[in-house]
Amino acid sequence: MELNEMLEQINELYNSRHIADVKKLLNDLNPADIAQLLEAVDEERRRIFFFRLLTKENAAETFVEFDFDTQEKLIHSFSDAELKEVLDEIYVDDAADIIEEMPATVVKRILKNTDSETREAINSILKYPEDSAGSIMTPEFVDLKKDMTVEDAFKRIRRTGVDKETIYTCYVTDASRHLIGVTTVKELLLSDYDDIIEDFMETNVISINTLDDREKASTELSRYDFLAMPVVDMENRLVGIITVDDAIDVLQEENTEDIQKMAAIVPTDTPYLKTGVFETWKKRIPWLLLLMVSATITSQILTSFESKLAALPVLVAFIPMLMDTGGNSGGQASVTIIRSLSLGEIKMGDIFRVVWKEIRVALVCGVSLAVVCFAKLMLFDKPVLGNSEITLSVALVICLTIVAEIVCAKIIGCTLPIFAKRLGFDPAVMASPFITTIVDAISLLVYFGLASLILSI
Repeated sequence: MELNEMLEQINELYNSRHIADVKKLLNDLNPADIAQLLEAVDEERRRIFFFRLLTKENAAETFVEFDFDTQEKLIHSFSDAELKEVLDEIYVDDAADIIEEMPATVVKRILKNTDSETREAINSILKYPEDSAGSIMTPEFVDLKKDMTVEDAFKRIRRTGVDKETIYTCYVTDASRHLIGVTTVKELLLSDYDDIIEDFMETNVISINTLDDREKASTELSRYDFLAMPVVDMENRLVGIITVDDAIDVLQEENTEDIQKMAAIVPTDTPYLKTGVFETWKKRIPWLLLLMVSATITSQILTSFESKLAALPVLVAFIPMLMDTGGNSGGQASVTIIRSLSLGEIKMGDIFRVVWKEIRVALVCGVSLAVVCFAKLMLFDKPVLGNSEITLSVALVICLTIVAEIVCAKIIGCTLPIFAKRLGFDPAVMASPFITTIVDAISLLVYFGLASLILSI
């Protein structure tokens, strides 16, 4: 059933006072679907009423799925008892994420309604930098000892697993909490009760440091197909885990941020329809201003060659095509390299291999486009459109410009993101709009340079 149909059905049941049916219908849904459904409810009081019909477990899981604005409104509507019920059911990393986005008054109330152990765990997460692995980890994991039997391990899982975010992957630590091994519930189930953990645990444990970038942690988790990634401190002590759902959220956020930067927009994590016009303006105008000002460079180049254009006006007609071709070529290279950098496929040391490959690609692309362009000029533009000013020399200038500008564009498009990464900037900043501005200027210089040389103007 579609969201709108379900929302209409629930509203009809509510208006006819069939509250028990509303409650059953809502609680039969997945928490993510419940959150999407309730966020579509226009009336705030009705949304709160529907939320209170959820079971304790569903309410907590649904609350985590809401955006931060909805969470804040719900918190204001909760009594202290209701807030405590929700907080007791959600995981510590989710609570930390909520606290990071809430105003101080709401944070104070949240902390007031959590026990001291939870507050300590939340504070331990919040102390890490915002983009670090430590900031998205959860301290709720199952840890075992190497001298435990399988039977002992199952007893510990049953005793402590109810409060853990995942129990499938179990980590083996020593007395000082150093990470020394890992095993899974599958391996435990397939072993005899009297087998010792040390005999079959995996000792080559792949982990991430608390201060590593969260995107790196998510990428590594995806690379190894883990359900969870252990997070250790500088002394290799296990302090938490990053679960696959958190990794997916991070990758989605990072990809969204990269797309926004590549489109010359200041990144924001607020949903589009919930972002006001003025806020959207603030996110877009800085780059638009910068690109507009930088575009004056191309204007100055055109002005400096004004006399040459006057001598042979036909050259003006092909400027848009040449600038677009160069910008598109640079954009292709930059997007490819930016993506490869984010996936860890290339590093600074690969720059010469990357440049050499892009030069060869540029030559093949440039020659192909030049051949097609030459045919178009001589077989269509001149005889069909009657543009008699197109001579072999003019066609040669245009075609040579295409080859030269594509080579330049590909080199710029592949090197700038790598240099940006090396300098600590986000490579996505060096995407299409920025590179296009540079390539436009170079294309014009090449075009007029070849025109002056070949046509003697």
